[in-house]
Amino acid sequence: MSALTMHWEKCIAESAKPAYLMIPDLIEEALQSGRLQARDRLPALRDLANALRLNYTTVARGYNEARKRGLIDTKAGSGTFVRGRAPSMPLRGGTGAEMTMNNPPEPASMAARLRESAAQLMGAADPYTLLRYQDFGGTPADRAVATRWLKRLVPACRPETVLITPGIHSALVALLSQLARPGQPICVDTLAYPGIKAIAAQLGVHLQALPGDEDGPLPTAFELLCKSQKPCAFYCNPTIQNPGTRTVPQARRELLADVALRYSVPIIEDDAYGMLPPNGPDAFATLAPELTYYVTGLSKCFGAGLRIALIHAPTPRQTQRLAGTLRATTVMASPFNTLLATAWIQDGTVDDMLKALRAENVARQAIAREVLGERRFEADPNGFHLWLPIPAASAWTPSELALHLRSRSIGAVSSVAFSTDGNPPDAIRLCLGGPGDRDEIEESLRIVVDTLDDPHHLHSAML
Repeated sequence: MSALTMHWEKCIAESAKPAYLMIPDLIEEALQSGRLQARDRLPALRDLANALRLNYTTVARGYNEARKRGLIDTKAGSGTFVRGRAPSMPLRGGTGAEMTMNNPPEPASMAARLRESAAQLMGAADPYTLLRYQDFGGTPADRAVATRWLKRLVPACRPETVLITPGIHSALVALLSQLARPGQPICVDTLAYPGIKAIAAQLGVHLQALPGDEDGPLPTAFELLCKSQKPCAFYCNPTIQNPGTRTVPQARRELLADVALRYSVPIIEDDAYGMLPPNGPDAFATLAPELTYYVTGLSKCFGAGLRIALIHAPTPRQTQRLAGTLRATTVMASPFNTLLATAWIQDGTVDDMLKALRAENVARQAIAREVLGERRFEADPNGFHLWLPIPAASAWTPSELALHLRSRSIGAVSSVAFSTDGNPPDAIRLCLGGPGDRDEIEESLRIVVDTLDDPHHLHSAML
């Protein structure tokens, strides 16, 4: 390890990044370059501290960060070992059961209709019109159609407060870029969409986790933070939350909205799954319309490849300000995708797809209940992911379990990916939409059960 630690010492000395955050970066870099291999033993804390000319506490924090990322594992009495990265899996269409990315199922009953509809739309369109730059945020006609769609959940929205963008993720980049202020936190749940974590890290924005209960973030904690340090925004994923599947009930939404209103804290309502339930609580955009930026899209109704998201801002002026930020980062949504989305909204294809998707979700959740049996897990019957706690008596950690399942061609995501408070629960998220059919769902879940029941898997090869 001497040559490697000399390299690490040089990198740490030349970087402005805190040393404890550099250590996991350097471990990951060494894995990618082949300087470290899975199961390699790392130096003891005191030895590495001496080699890197750092204090013991800094190296201990560095190892802890690496452990959170799933890069290393420490066995009492044995030392610290490289865990390694999971082998790659095809995202879709290969032999693996992709339960990592939160893709919706693909109802077989809709395939022919979607194919025929898309062909007709493309055949009737002027190809050169679709290849040109378009009005940013959608044409007036496109925005009118999008508004009719949004009114199901945000009845007060108008075309002048709506923008069409290429995916929810790009909308969140623009919103954080516009709302975030140096030194001010953005309030989030203790478990959150990994994309918001990545965006915040890229922009240097601090995410402040709010403690919560089974109904969501605690209003008292939110108010306490508002009093002690004015947050830039409150980010929430209130319907079929990713990853925990919880829907924040009406009463809790009203209390949280009241705090935001009293302290004038903008709300970013990421309602990616909002269209899946046939009905539900009021959106924050209805409870606090003057503060809420409401974001939804068609990725969780049709598929991630459609990349069409809709944003409703509080006022036309704020919509135009947001349009300027979005223009700088995304230019415009794909005219091809916008054509498909607006046409499918108008001709009822979206409604039929939603019905088929809900039916498929219910069927897949029923399979999950049967296979998982008495095991505790969280799910929404209209959703297509589930949250599976790991029993306290299990020898598995979430990262080890996710890594091992991937070695068996089952994609799963460790709770570490979602944690915003540095204290992830022992659980994994499984997407029921990725596997191609119901038989594959059943087979995949039986492998998960088998893995949990047989701790000898913990010592089998992972790479």
